[in-house]
Amino acid sequence: MSDLFPPFAPDPDEPRKRLFKPVPFRVIVPNIITLVALCLGLTAIRLAYEGRLEPAVFAIIVAAALDGVDGRVARMLKGTSRFGAELDSLADFVNFGVTPALVLYSFVLHELKSVGWIAVLVFAIAMVLRLARFNVMLDTPNRPEWQKNFFTGMPAPAGAITSLLPIYLHFLGVPIVDASVAPIVLVYLLGLAFLMVSTIPVYSGKTIGKYVPRHWVLPIFVVSVALFGLLVSFPFEMLTAITFLFLASIPVSVMRYRRLERLEASTVKAGPDLPPPDA
Repeated sequence: MSDLFPPFAPDPDEPRKRLFKPVPFRVIVPNIITLVALCLGLTAIRLAYEGRLEPAVFAIIVAAALDGVDGRVARMLKGTSRFGAELDSLADFVNFGVTPALVLYSFVLHELKSVGWIAVLVFAIAMVLRLARFNVMLDTPNRPEWQKNFFTGMPAPAGAITSLLPIYLHFLGVPIVDASVAPIVLVYLLGLAFLMVSTIPVYSGKTIGKYVPRHWVLPIFVVSVALFGLLVSFPFEMLTAITFLFLASIPVSVMRYRRLERLEASTVKAGPDLPPPDA
């Protein structure tokens, strides 16, 4: 066989193939944003264990904001990649699963010792399961268009921001740092873990139209500036209000989802000529 395939020497005039192709910078930018968010999440853990809860909370909030930005930047720059999607999921697990749970443990759950630590583990594991399910559902074919307006279970950033409600209340003067209150925080955290792994539909608003009626443009500007000013001036009051409004919206999302589900079933039964339900 060695006579059939002799060891030919490589032709020096033949151009060498590159082992690695250069990566466009537009693909790198979203990953840099994700890594900055991950650094903020890890820094929040350090700040919490140093007793600096306020900057720790703000670091998690900014990380959640960046999580909403990186994917949009990737799509805008046409820089989406499989690597970026995997990196985003891993960063979400740290920022929204591990970090808030550890911050709450350093805040009040340590009063319950091993039981409090079990709640931390449950919340973190629920977050990673929720993210794994989300990644799998991205590949689900033939999903009705109206269902894209709903998350299955509480989304990861919302779970992290909502879990910090005890800290918001603490900064508003509510006595939370107490061994007698720690069991309430534990039950609250476990309830959020259940919402994340459940199949409860939560409204996402992803398919809201890209165009806004002209007469709504100026009011939207005014309301956005007012909300930003309130958030900067009264951060914990606003975060508390946003948390309660979000939790109150979940039953509304469930009713809306069930109604659209029944409407789709009646449409399929009546015939294919009827328009599909609009979320």
